[in-house]
Amino acid sequence: MQLRGLVADTTPLEDPHFRRLWTANIVTVIGAQLTVVAVPAQIYALTGSSAYVGLTGLFGLVPLVVFGLWGGALADVMDRRTLLIGTTTGLIATSAAFWAQAAFGAGDVWLLLCLFAVQQAFFAVNQPTRSAILPKLLPAAKLPAANSLNMTVFQAGGIAGPLVGGALIPITGFSWLYLIDTVTLFATLSAVVRLPRLPVEGATGGTPGLRAVVDGLKYLRHHPILLTSFLVDLIAMIFGMPRALFPEIAHVDFGGPSGGGIAFALLFAAIPIGAVLGGIFSGWVSRVQRQGFAVIVAILVWGVAIVGFGVAVALADLAPELMLALAVLMLVIGGAADMASAAFRSSMLQASAADDVRGRLQGVFIVVVAGGPRIADVLHGAAAAAVGTAATAAGGGVLVIIGVLATAVAVPAFVRYRMVSG
Repeated sequence: MQLRGLVADTTPLEDPHFRRLWTANIVTVIGAQLTVVAVPAQIYALTGSSAYVGLTGLFGLVPLVVFGLWGGALADVMDRRTLLIGTTTGLIATSAAFWAQAAFGAGDVWLLLCLFAVQQAFFAVNQPTRSAILPKLLPAAKLPAANSLNMTVFQAGGIAGPLVGGALIPITGFSWLYLIDTVTLFATLSAVVRLPRLPVEGATGGTPGLRAVVDGLKYLRHHPILLTSFLVDLIAMIFGMPRALFPEIAHVDFGGPSGGGIAFALLFAAIPIGAVLGGIFSGWVSRVQRQGFAVIVAILVWGVAIVGFGVAVALADLAPELMLALAVLMLVIGGAADMASAAFRSSMLQASAADDVRGRLQGVFIVVVAGGPRIADVLHGAAAAAVGTAATAAGGGVLVIIGVLATAVAVPAFVRYRMVSG
């Protein structure tokens, strides 16, 4: 009985629409994560520079901010099924373009970065819409379990993608990874097409402009708990996400090839492995009432784990294999903590927001969740060129701990926040 209470709650899968979306994601996220691995690996192979890899953060951040906010506003006036069909089709097209540039040997880092920016624009509209439909499909009490299930699948793809990608890149090159991503996206398109119409309650119609985005931000301004949930995630990701350093760390510190390899694959897969383990044993998340306090604890664990990762990299010369294992273990622990934090923060937002503003707030959420790591890519890439990868990673973890503790002291209402019933 105790084990059953720890294992993931699968009751959200009783809803057929959620079940089809979730099942399709099992296939789709593997392909998507192959592209996540292939893009920085191809850039590093072309340039040999972590600073160029870090530029993916800049090229991803701008469309995420612009289209994440505007896409959330669209999701508050359009039928959300229609919007999902359009953006999923756009993601298929951009994945096909990634394949074409690799298959025909374009070899231009700027073309690669521009394609990445276009892909992120479609992603920035698609993801807030996907999150905004969950409260229409499921009761509030099921949202933490549903978010945990979604994140577990997403992160499982994050394991398979780096492991398969790291093994295949030296053998097949990059084009096959992009092609697999293109094909697997059709599974999600099929599930989205089978959704019912999803009009927005209280929608005013028309094409939203800047005012609609501003109205969503004003709504957020009057909800300090939600605002703080975004702030602590930004602290965790901007200072504590060292993924832009992984290609260089795998090559320079752990002796892997310049593109792909076992160390490269393990570093990219470690955080998703931790998140999947956290998701498998996430039965407890639905029983947590003090969700704000749980978020603070989870982010502190993330910060400590990133400090440990940086220390392991610093000691790589002493015992490379042992330190690689320690570095991976630290990232696994961090991944489990991040999964718990994300599940609680998603549920807080979905349960608290009104339906006619939910899309815009999910747009802000995706800007924060996906934008924070992209800012981190830029900052970590630049910092590593100045002080080295180990100091950059460990110092970032220390800043996470300081930042989240300061936030907890400054906003005690967030620490006291309890689950919204419904």
